[in-house]
Amino acid sequence: MLSIKNVSVEFKGAKVKAVDDFSLDVNDSERVAIVGETGSGKSVLIVAIIRLLPNNAQVSGQVLLDGEDILTANADRLHEIRGGVISYVPQGGGGSMNPLHKIGYQVGEPLMIHKGYTKKEAVAASIPLLEKFNLVPAKEIADAYPHMLSGGMRQRTMVAMGISAGAKYILADEPTKGLDDRRVKMVIDTFSQLTDETLLCVTHDLLFAKAVAKKICVMYAAQQLEYGSADEIFSDPLHPYTKDLIDAMPENGMVYEDRGFAPPHDTYFDEQGGCRYRDRCHFCTERCNNAPPVVTVGDRKVRCWKYASEN
Repeated sequence: MLSIKNVSVEFKGAKVKAVDDFSLDVNDSERVAIVGETGSGKSVLIVAIIRLLPNNAQVSGQVLLDGEDILTANADRLHEIRGGVISYVPQGGGGSMNPLHKIGYQVGEPLMIHKGYTKKEAVAASIPLLEKFNLVPAKEIADAYPHMLSGGMRQRTMVAMGISAGAKYILADEPTKGLDDRRVKMVIDTFSQLTDETLLCVTHDLLFAKAVAKKICVMYAAQQLEYGSADEIFSDPLHPYTKDLIDAMPENGMVYEDRGFAPPHDTYFDEQGGCRYRDRCHFCTERCNNAPPVVTVGDRKVRCWKYASEN
């Protein structure tokens, strides 16, 4: 299990926290998507999990990997975890791949690092991995360079690279960003090929989240607002922000009644706190000026005063 407990992230000199008291349990072989608009803290959270943030970041809380806190692991143990246990697939359609190395070498490189493979053995082992994700003819692709592949193909290659050394957990950061519908379908098909691996994915694409995840966590202004099964969240969203997100989807008619301009997020980081969606919420009341509790509703959790009196 990957257990994120009360994780907060702030950058020196910044007025606000990028992630504020975030908690989430991801069970083995589970598919979880974290959704929310740009600036909500999704990508910062996922990079914080494997400690790839810059030196000016201050991270508090715990990230427990089967009970072991990654945030306090030493450098040697962290090296074992990255790629060997947890794999990170960055955003950008595979744009983070090394343009000077061939695909087969890059997919097989984790095997050299974590399993002691020779270069020849690693490249040979990359062939069935490429085939697994329908990157064919695999031998030709293994001998190609990243610029010779489409964005969707590079993204699938990144997933193949991520699981090559047997990583149990896949952290994917905006895997469909910048891709057209056809290539998004390819990425969905790629994640469907994962069987035993655990997927934690951040995305602003709600349809993609619905297609790949069994559970969804909704973030807004650095906080987790709602968590539950994908089916329940899309059929019966609890938090007003979740409902507004879903109603505003083109497939649902892009219905959204704006209550006016919402102030910057830093105005919500005051001593009193308060709901950070209150200036855009149609259900806002006086008590929303105080920090809302996280309420359990059935198998779901929601941070909203609307449900506090009902439970």
